[in-house]
Amino acid sequence: MRGLSRQALKLVGLALALALVAGASSALAYAGDKSLGGSHGSAQGGKQGQTITVRTSIQTSVNGHTRDARRTGNLSSADTNWTPPACWYEPAFSPKEIEAVVKGMRGLGAGAPFMGGIGAALGNALDTYYKDGHPYKNYNLDKQGEGMFWARVINPNRKDDPEAMACDRPPFWVDKGETPDEPLAASPAVLAAYAYDELPVPDTEFAMAPPSETKVNLPTWIWLEKAKFKKVSVTASIPGSGLSATTTARPVSLTIDPGTADAETFPTSGECPIRGGRIGAPRAKGTPAETLPPCGVRYLRAPGQGDSYELNATLTWRISWTSTTGDRGGLPDGVYGAARDVVVQEIQSVNR
Repeated sequence: MRGLSRQALKLVGLALALALVAGASSALAYAGDKSLGGSHGSAQGGKQGQTITVRTSIQTSVNGHTRDARRTGNLSSADTNWTPPACWYEPAFSPKEIEAVVKGMRGLGAGAPFMGGIGAALGNALDTYYKDGHPYKNYNLDKQGEGMFWARVINPNRKDDPEAMACDRPPFWVDKGETPDEPLAASPAVLAAYAYDELPVPDTEFAMAPPSETKVNLPTWIWLEKAKFKKVSVTASIPGSGLSATTTARPVSLTIDPGTADAETFPTSGECPIRGGRIGAPRAKGTPAETLPPCGVRYLRAPGQGDSYELNATLTWRISWTSTTGDRGGLPDGVYGAARDVVVQEIQSVNR
């Protein structure tokens, strides 16, 4: 980690671990405490490995509604080499708050067997970094209101990802209005990628005719009504910064996987596009059984006795984003699907 010595890092990790195990009140709870005055950051903090972390202050809204809108599914990236960020840095501590954090650390280990002095040692190590000019002097108190210390945030949706350890800097100072020289600092692109993780896409509820049992060589129609899917957007913003990004997902096609190589899909690619505001079409009453659907499947062989095929239908969502800075772009398509067991029977012939 940049800035702190290896020994100081060990002290930070050990002291925070002891505080958490003992159920002590974390000194990082000072972050965001309005009684401290000045600009305020995240409400709570914690420890990940040997790095101070804070809870994200990013707020999200869905189509103008609050985050508690009903969430039915999570998109997966169609690009297996891309995932939303597992960590980033965002404004967290004012100078008075970072001073309070260090002073609070001095009380850690008090009364615990064999731990006497651990808090003082930890406080001294942090004072070297934030008070004694290596690199900060007197916690930057003379800059109160002129900027913030930015700290590491773990994406709550990806806290177990190995990439969550990529943000290994201790809290660092950023002047108000300045852009940190840090690729993982919260930016429109980072906010847009975080919003990707928060998109509440609906379940892929597709209809079939026949609904769950069909015959060999007879087509099964598949469709998705317009009312079942529409574009959805999430706005992610950092309060008080004027910075936000809106990520929008638009459904574009439904891909069918029959669950066996002994089948044909319609169209041949198995990808059913949106046409006329819907995907596929319902089979009208009286339609001859052999009529081929615009979207569907025809099984050429029945499975073993008592078995069925698992048909998967995956909806592809096209992703784009805009921001308050004017930056915009695209992100990898998202996919979300559903499965259904299909019973396929041989057509019985009768000889007279």
